[in-house]
Amino acid sequence: MFTLAEVASLSDIQPTYRILKPWWDVFMDYLAVVMLMVAIFAGTMQLTKDQVVCLPVLQSTVNSKVQPDTAGKADFTTVETTTAQEEASMRTVSFGSAPTVTPDILLSRATSSQYQPTESGQELKKEQKDSSGRKTNLDFQQYIFINQMCYHLALPWYSKYFPYLVLIHTLILIVSSNFWFKYPKTCSKIEHFVSILGKCFESPWTTKALSETACEDSEENKQRLTGAQSLPKYVSTSSDEGSPSASTPMITKSGFKFSADKPMIEIPSVTILDKKDGEQAKALFEKVRKFRAHVEDSDLIYKLYVGQTVIKTVKFIFILCYTANFVNTISFEHICNPKVEHLIGYTQFECTHNMAYMLKKLLISYISLICVYGFICLYTLFWLFRIPLKEYSFEKVREESSFSDIPDVKNDFAFLLHMVDQYDQLYSKRFGVFLSEVSENKLRGISLNHEWTYEKLRQHVSRNAQDKQELHLFMLSGVPDAVFDLTDLDVLKLELIPEAKITAKISQMTNLQELHLYHCPAKVEQTAFSFLRDHLRCLHVKFTDVGEIPAWVYLLKTLRELYLIGNLNSENNKMIGLESLRELRHLKILHVKSNLTKIPPNITDVAPHLTKLVIHNDGTRLVVLNSLKKMTNVAELELQNCELERIPHAIFSLSNLQELDLKSNSIRTIEEIISFQHLKRLTCLKLWHNKIVSIPSSITHIKNLESLYLSNNKLETLPAAVFSLQKLRCLDVSYNSIAVIPVEIGFLQNLQHFHITGNKVDVLPKQLFKCVKLRTLSLGQNCITSIPDKVSQLLQLTYLELKGNCLDRLPATLGQCQLLRKSGLIVEDHLFDALPSEVKEVLNQDTSIPFANGI
Repeated sequence: MFTLAEVASLSDIQPTYRILKPWWDVFMDYLAVVMLMVAIFAGTMQLTKDQVVCLPVLQSTVNSKVQPDTAGKADFTTVETTTAQEEASMRTVSFGSAPTVTPDILLSRATSSQYQPTESGQELKKEQKDSSGRKTNLDFQQYIFINQMCYHLALPWYSKYFPYLVLIHTLILIVSSNFWFKYPKTCSKIEHFVSILGKCFESPWTTKALSETACEDSEENKQRLTGAQSLPKYVSTSSDEGSPSASTPMITKSGFKFSADKPMIEIPSVTILDKKDGEQAKALFEKVRKFRAHVEDSDLIYKLYVGQTVIKTVKFIFILCYTANFVNTISFEHICNPKVEHLIGYTQFECTHNMAYMLKKLLISYISLICVYGFICLYTLFWLFRIPLKEYSFEKVREESSFSDIPDVKNDFAFLLHMVDQYDQLYSKRFGVFLSEVSENKLRGISLNHEWTYEKLRQHVSRNAQDKQELHLFMLSGVPDAVFDLTDLDVLKLELIPEAKITAKISQMTNLQELHLYHCPAKVEQTAFSFLRDHLRCLHVKFTDVGEIPAWVYLLKTLRELYLIGNLNSENNKMIGLESLRELRHLKILHVKSNLTKIPPNITDVAPHLTKLVIHNDGTRLVVLNSLKKMTNVAELELQNCELERIPHAIFSLSNLQELDLKSNSIRTIEEIISFQHLKRLTCLKLWHNKIVSIPSSITHIKNLESLYLSNNKLETLPAAVFSLQKLRCLDVSYNSIAVIPVEIGFLQNLQHFHITGNKVDVLPKQLFKCVKLRTLSLGQNCITSIPDKVSQLLQLTYLELKGNCLDRLPATLGQCQLLRKSGLIVEDHLFDALPSEVKEVLNQDTSIPFANGI
């Protein structure tokens, strides 16, 4: 038995999937219901009234030859007439189920008439007129027996099973019409689609929120566009596109397009979407994205629908063909030969089927319904193959709205949308909103602004090392509008914000001079670009692919510092568009951290005014450096981790070079250092983290050298030539294999910073303490056993590292180093505790007063 809940669930199928049933499916469902009613009506009548009535067919009687006697002739004729009339009367009575008249009675009547042929002639004629019937010699039970036998023998099978065939055919057609709603591999997708479609149709984002947020203030936009300065011809300023590409330098606001003949709808003042509705809308975007990826990869639903339509068409043709052949078999009269003559005495019967007339009318009605059903099936097949249903275009939706980025879909996703269009095209239009990235970005913007208020952003503002107000936004869906209300912000960092948009409100941030875009291909409006072009001084761009670099970066004429961090190998040099650097007329510092094999020749566009060039490779060997010769004004040059084996000759032509950094290369020899004598302004040379074994004596020719960094190499000795550089103020030879500090170190009277940490020094020469200007002395991780008392001569010493040596004690004269404090003394705790109390007291004093006295 079916429960009430199970029966009720069957009625929910049609309302659930009604949006996927086009008019022909609905019409065919109604036709199937009518055919089902015909089958039930015919079956009911057949169960209650279906029967046949049969009568025997009598053989013709041959008149006997008699004598030509008048009286006898008359008598015989009379008997025959009476007999025929009585037999006819008997047939009529038998059909009407009246009391049976036996043949004996008829025989007695015939005999009596022979004895009174003349006297009762008038009475006999009257009796003949009153009585009618036909002599059959059958009783009532025999008629019932014959009727039952002839029902199965004489009545055609189609007359007996017509209602059941109609019922079976109708059930097959009903199942074929809804099979795609029940097949396991399609019903889940259809159910999911209907659920998402209903939510998309009812979502506030497609009604209230969408209409409020998509429409921008056109008057304000016009004012901003008017104030924007003209841009180069290759910069796109069109606002027709709803979703500009990442390569578009700047964008303009674009809202919905309204036709003149349509009334404008007043936009409510409240434009903030409820948080709950916003979260639901965001979840819908994600569901639609996943559903599209799941459904677009196959066309099973389409094939199944085509298959069931073909089955219905074949079924229609089959029913029509065989029904046309059997329609004439339904007749009112039938001849029956039961072959039971030994029981009844008759061989042939004439039968009537009392349901023949009604069944024939019902059959004609059924054939009419089937014909209509078949024509609809043929129309459905025509519709299925007339247009490509496995492709769906949102072209009209894109034309009518601002969402020009709604993608076309294919396969089962497209077929489902085509089916929905047959119900109501408004469903697919609203569904298309959730396929648009522009729409999703607008929703994200609303949710973002609702979450990131001015107060919350203010809490994330901090002070950086340069004592500037800095805001770092990480992994947001966009840039909150409240950011542009932080007018006192100096540095803005945007990281992993793929849909960042800089609006015209940035013009309020008059203090903003530094911008960081880390994996953030930001788009800017024209007014915002004008502001950035005139105010931005420093820009950091970190990217994975060159396509992430905003094209408007190369148009910032007042930009002074540009940092590019990403993949820029030699194959992609042309893609970066460095030829646009010629617009950066005020660029002073160019920092490129990449995997270059050569310096891009287009970098010479900024060579005349570039003062600092930094190239940090990831270990890729930098081979071609000829472009350096054109950078005559470069004062600082860094070529780090470029796998250089020698000092590039192109560097020697940089007459204005002041600082050279060749850190983390593979330089083994620096014999070319003699050529540095032509670089009269070179004051800082950094050759650290290389494989240098020795320092040539020709280093004495770099007379203006003030800083020399040779740490993390393979030096074993320090030649006396190094100590002939009288202007040397910083010498770093840490982490080498140096065992002895030459006594010539005393000649460096201007030395302020000396680092020899991580070597093999065991004795400190007394001449070291003649460098009275020393402020930093790093002697850690060596083999030093004692510190001379002359350390007290270093009155300007503020930092002394002794940790990691073989010291037993510290000299008490450390207390005479007026600027040295405990925080600047790096030693083991037990050595510091062994100092006299008065020395420790001096070292623990506040640094402000002694420092002032030292000055």
